[in-house]
Amino acid sequence: MVDNAGAYMLIKLAMIKTMLLEFEGKALKGAGLSYEEGCELINLPDTHLFDILASSEKVRRFFKGYEVNLCSIINAKSGLCHEDCAFCSQSAHYDTDVKTYPMVEPQKIVETAKAASLNGAREFSIVTSGTSVNKDSDVSVLVEALQNMKIETPMERCASLGIMNVETLQKLKDAGLQSYHHNLETAGSFFPNICTSHAYEEDVKTVRIAKRLGFYTCCGGVFGLGESREQRVELAQTLRELDVDSIPINFLNPRPGTPLEKANNLTPIECLKIIALYRFMLPAKDIVICGGRQVNLRDMQCLIFAAGANGMLIGNYLTTLGRPPEEDLKMIEDLGLRPRK
Repeated sequence: MVDNAGAYMLIKLAMIKTMLLEFEGKALKGAGLSYEEGCELINLPDTHLFDILASSEKVRRFFKGYEVNLCSIINAKSGLCHEDCAFCSQSAHYDTDVKTYPMVEPQKIVETAKAASLNGAREFSIVTSGTSVNKDSDVSVLVEALQNMKIETPMERCASLGIMNVETLQKLKDAGLQSYHHNLETAGSFFPNICTSHAYEEDVKTVRIAKRLGFYTCCGGVFGLGESREQRVELAQTLRELDVDSIPINFLNPRPGTPLEKANNLTPIECLKIIALYRFMLPAKDIVICGGRQVNLRDMQCLIFAAGANGMLIGNYLTTLGRPPEEDLKMIEDLGLRPRK
């Protein structure tokens, strides 16, 4: 016999399962959740994690099958950035002891891309610190590296170079650049708490320029900066309005010396709920898990795919080490998934 409290709990559980089935059906039709629905999802109690994953995995499998996109990066120009992003160890505003160096030689970029390809990556991104790449000498390095990558490697060619203008991006596209990565970092309403050295709209404008030029656009953010759950939904809504192709999801790995060095805003369950939120709100898009994966998800890393991810960064990050590639490849194999060729 069920008492009143038990009956209430059963009714509440049934309502949540019904809601998730409705969200699942909406996503399977290609329609992302509304802002209000996204807020309902992200605020579900942690005890409903596996109910959420049961639905998000179906949506991911429907649109993305059993293939996993693997990408890798090179930190081609490190440190001395004039931006004041509160999470970034490469900002010149903070004393972080990060390694600093100018643009590396083109052949180093190509050789790193070749090594990444041997580790199973299909996309390689050239990442530079700073507001933008505008020196002629740096652009020349990128042009040469892209041209040689096109000849010498099978990799899809991506770059993350900051706030860029049409002319430079077109020159890089002519050299072989296929994808452009530029994160918004967080919701527009929270951005002033994280960065004051440029306006949010400058980032949005760069993404729009990349789309207009025909690039495959990668645009996401960093979670655990102190943003609210509702602001996580707000960012997803902005990315949907921009119609980006891929959403890189990073989880804050607090760096000593930065204003957020003591931040502790995430749990493994919270990270998985964020991934699921983005799969439900942008059901047909690529969702790639990048920085902070090991630190924040720990032993629950393999659940990123059930939560809705269909890609991840393999190898090292910008200023921190990643897991050995063979461990990630084994994890993918053990899950019955396979790297996308």
